[in-house]
Amino acid sequence: MKRFYGSVFSVILILAVSMPALAAPENNVSAQETVTASAVVVPAHVSEMGFVISGIARDILVKEGDTVKAGQILMVLDTPDLQFAVSEAEAGLRGAQAQLEIRRNEIIKKIVVYWRRYDVVVEKLRLSAPHEVIEKEEAGVQRAQAALEIAEARLAQGTLTAPFDGVVTSLHVMPGEFVPTDQAVITLATLDTLQIETTDLSERDIPNVQVGDVASIFVEALNETIRGKVISISPRANTVGGDVVFKVTIAPDEQPRGLLWGMTAEVQIQSGSKQ
Repeated sequence: MKRFYGSVFSVILILAVSMPALAAPENNVSAQETVTASAVVVPAHVSEMGFVISGIARDILVKEGDTVKAGQILMVLDTPDLQFAVSEAEAGLRGAQAQLEIRRNEIIKKIVVYWRRYDVVVEKLRLSAPHEVIEKEEAGVQRAQAALEIAEARLAQGTLTAPFDGVVTSLHVMPGEFVPTDQAVITLATLDTLQIETTDLSERDIPNVQVGDVASIFVEALNETIRGKVISISPRANTVGGDVVFKVTIAPDEQPRGLLWGMTAEVQIQSGSKQ
């Protein structure tokens, strides 16, 4: 009888020790929960560019599909009044500089005359020279320089330059057309660096998504699946068809050939699967 109870006790002890090990796989399954959402392909950087001043489009130096570099001039407005203001400011600066040089020469001549007549020490005479006259003329030069810089800055507002390397995806104005203030005239995008943005990821699923999570991206148009990882989660929700959704951005590990802006995709994000 003692042998029987001892055997039963051994079985119970073995089961008690092994129970935590049986529960572990359930925790692993929940940690690897899959979040599925629809998505769209978008450029990493998009800029709708316009002018802060109005004017006639004089020079349009690019066309749709052109690849441009940061700082490259894209479009120039016809702004003769601003160009005249720059020329006037340049003339004003030259005049102020010439006036300063004249005053300096006058003082030098006086020093030389006094030195020859009275054989005085030049350094002592310089101390008594009218420095306030020179300072006044120097202040005039500084004002003229500032006026020129302001005029040049205003003229630069009539020139549109590329803020980053990209592709001109659309033009919204023709040469000779009037361009009002703040109208988008050029769209610039980085088509060589595309990303994936979810469009219907529910608020119920967003707690399971973290930056760095691995994602599987199926692009329907290419019939191809690529891998990527979550790089950002919008801190603000949107409402789509009455549903509260969050935008999650995914960077693909590689950009397959034929991937284009606007293509749709389906993503599966593995929760807790950071690379």
